[in-house]
Formats: sequence, structure tokens, C-alpha cells
Amino acid sequence: MTLNDLLRYAADHPDVIIFYFALIPFAALLAGLMERNENHLPPWNYLYSTLLYLVAVPAILSVGLMAYQWLFERGSILDTDLLLQGIPIASFFATAYIIRRQVYMPALPGFGRLGGLVLMIFATLVILWAIDRTRIVVFSGLKIQYLLLVFLLLLFFIRLGWRRVFA
Repeated sequence: MTLNDLLRYAADHPDVIIFYFALIPFAALLAGLMERNENHLPPWNYLYSTLLYLVAVPAILSVGLMAYQWLFERGSILDTDLLLQGIPIASFFATAYIIRRQVYMPALPGFGRLGGLVLMIFATLVILWAIDRTRIVVFSGLKIQYLLLVFLLLLFFIRLGWRRVFA
């Protein structure tokens, strides 16, 4: 299954996408109503962290897909599929808002790593975009597999450099 097949399948079955991304904020809201006084203690903080990751990873992938389409393929913003690219981001913000009202976010396990991951992905995309715009390497002609490989290699080297600078 290719990425295009997965996206086509998701577009053909919108009820599954809507159900998934509506279920996560609802679960966060329900968890907050169930245990008000112990939200910051295990297992509740692990539940909140898991819920955040369940919506954050698709939201990050959605933003990456939008950035790829707009910056590298020179696609139009009017061709954006709101179901596949808008709902994950909206669900992430709704879930983060609900969880933030119930528990101190930096106290959640793994939450600091999520912010660092987003920052590194953003920096990698900016570097790739700058290289593409200066015509040092033209990424728009590459197949998605090679672009993904270049992205992951650049992400690895940024992570390695980040550790050396801030360690």
C-alpha cells in the first residue's frame, strides 16, 4: 500500500476519520470528568499523554503533507482536503485544550519530546524548502520515497547536531 492508496482509502471512508478524531477529544473530556483530583498521577497522566500522541502524530503528518504539497509540488491551497488535513489539526488543538484545562501539560510523560519533535520537523522542512527554492537541489522532481529518505537523513543530522550543541 502506498501513501496515495492510504490517503485515497481515508478519503473514501470519511466516517472512520471523523469517528477517530472525534473520539479522542471526547475521551479526554470523559477522563477529566471521571477523576478530577488525581489527573496528574498515574495512570491518568499516561492516558492523557497517549491521547495527545494519538492526535499529535496524525496532525504533524497532516501539516507535513500540506507543507509538501504547497512548497514542493506547488499545489494550490484550494485543493486541500479538509477531511484529511484539517480535522487532525482541529482535533489536536481541541484535545490539547481539553487536557490543558485538566492537568499541567509539561508534567505529562513524553510531552517535552513531542515539542522537540515538532520543532525538529519544522526546522527540517524549512531547510528542505530553502534548498529547493535556491535551486541547489530540486526536490519537486523527486519521487516521494527519495524525498522521504532525504527528509529522514536531514532530520537525523539535525537531531545529532541538536544533541551536541545542547548536551
